[in-house]
Amino acid sequence: MQPTHFIGAHVSAAGGIANAPKNAAAIGANAFALFTKNQRRWESKPLESEQIAQFQQNCQSANILMDAILPHDSYLINLGHPNDELLQKSRQAFFDEIARCEQIGLTLLNFHPGSHLRLIDTDQCLARISDSINFALEGSNNVTAVIENTAGQGSNLGHSFEQLAQIIEAVEDKSRVGVCIDTCHMFAAGYDIRTETSCKAVFNEFDRIVGNRYLKAMHLNDSKTHLNSKVDRHESLGKGEIGAEAFATLMEFEAVKGIPLILETINSDIWHEEINWLRYLAKA
Repeated sequence: MQPTHFIGAHVSAAGGIANAPKNAAAIGANAFALFTKNQRRWESKPLESEQIAQFQQNCQSANILMDAILPHDSYLINLGHPNDELLQKSRQAFFDEIARCEQIGLTLLNFHPGSHLRLIDTDQCLARISDSINFALEGSNNVTAVIENTAGQGSNLGHSFEQLAQIIEAVEDKSRVGVCIDTCHMFAAGYDIRTETSCKAVFNEFDRIVGNRYLKAMHLNDSKTHLNSKVDRHESLGKGEIGAEAFATLMEFEAVKGIPLILETINSDIWHEEINWLRYLAKA
């Protein structure tokens, strides 16, 4: 029987992508995130067919579905870049990331939306992000572009539900776009999810403004920084400013079933414990 909740962590792919599912299995995960290339470089070596086959075999051995895997793109990419030349460079790199996912057989690609660098206004930048997504989706077939909400740091966009909805509104193929909600980013951006009541209210607001149908993944992280700090600093679950009640509430939501729920918490030594705790909360 297929599990109702896919819970894991962002694991290392050092030594090749085929190692990522092994690392996920070692912590008792049935989902994981990874980088399919060096996230701090523009160029990457093409994936070899043997490496892809081994990755798929290791996923099968670990009982991890392709739909439960959430690859993340390069940190260098800025899909809203105000400079046209650098925007094109980012768009091509993003398309290459989607192509790698398709080669591997993955169905999602998680990415940070982009930054205006204080050189263009918010609406212009959001339009560029939507156009960048359209560019990548037009040239590909199966991968869904999953926008990650941000903490509102600096000139980064995507920190409000309204901005996420505005990006999605201008995406032509809405069947292949979605959102990954990072709980730390959400809290740092000013969304108070600390209590059962406030957490339910925030996610009702998300459903009203963006729509639960677009919730394709979550990053489950506590926050070192206070509400509305605009500073992205992750903490272990229940040990930060958000606290345990939020995660207990989240795991009861219907919308989190069947999507990757990924830890990016700071202590990988206790990921196994955190995964088991989330599974207990979900009664899964």
